[in-house]
Amino acid sequence: MIGIEGNFTTKIAQEVLDLYPEYNLLEHKEHIFTELTKEEEKFTKTLQQGLKEFTKLTQEKKELSGKEAFLLFQSYGFPLEMTQELADEKSITVDVEGFNASYEDHQAKSRVGAEKKFKGGLADDSVETTKLHTATHLLNQALREVLGPDVKQRGSNITAERLRFDFNFDRKLTDEEKKAIEDKVNGWIEEGIPVEKIEMPVKEALDSGAQSEFGAKYPEVVSVYTMGHASKEICMGPHVENTKELGHFKIKKESSSAAGVRRIKAVLE
Repeated sequence: MIGIEGNFTTKIAQEVLDLYPEYNLLEHKEHIFTELTKEEEKFTKTLQQGLKEFTKLTQEKKELSGKEAFLLFQSYGFPLEMTQELADEKSITVDVEGFNASYEDHQAKSRVGAEKKFKGGLADDSVETTKLHTATHLLNQALREVLGPDVKQRGSNITAERLRFDFNFDRKLTDEEKKAIEDKVNGWIEEGIPVEKIEMPVKEALDSGAQSEFGAKYPEVVSVYTMGHASKEICMGPHVENTKELGHFKIKKESSSAAGVRRIKAVLE
């Protein structure tokens, strides 16, 4: 509607790279441009699907319900203002109060879901699960050091038998990379690093450099677990007192979990 055709975010990104050379963003230019292009293409596809859904929802109607407007927001990324503009073009009103009620209900359910996730996807709080949970923190840091600082946790599931860890990465890991990751984790285990816990406001925790799970919603006060120079992470689950309790870390499988997301399954021997 305003004359923009095709992908454009990389052009904006280039301006930012040129304006702020002191942040050394140019060395990440290829990755930044690739991710922006993928997100823009994904959004364009979702937008087209949303427009079709909007047309279907508004056939022979004089009002769009709050639940329908929220469906467009949640499933297709339509801000309420955009839905209202499209509705105005067809002389259709939008139930804004109903939309706000649906949004608040969704937020409440999300908070409950987030609280359930704060134990880090643990099956239980047994000794073996606690060890594997602590090892997951070390794995998280090892991945960033071997594969690059842009790697972020995308989910985890931990039982007494194994840990499962999802992270953003676009390709299969090489045998050399998996070996390097194992060596880093086992090196930190052998060091016998104490595990320290501090509670602090979530903003202070993030500002201090503590790692967090991508997309997670945290309470106002969080627990930050630090293992010397090896790991500093926001977490609400149980941990061992010292890394020497963990034993030997071994990657059993590395595979694709979703587009741009890899999954590692590992054990302590």
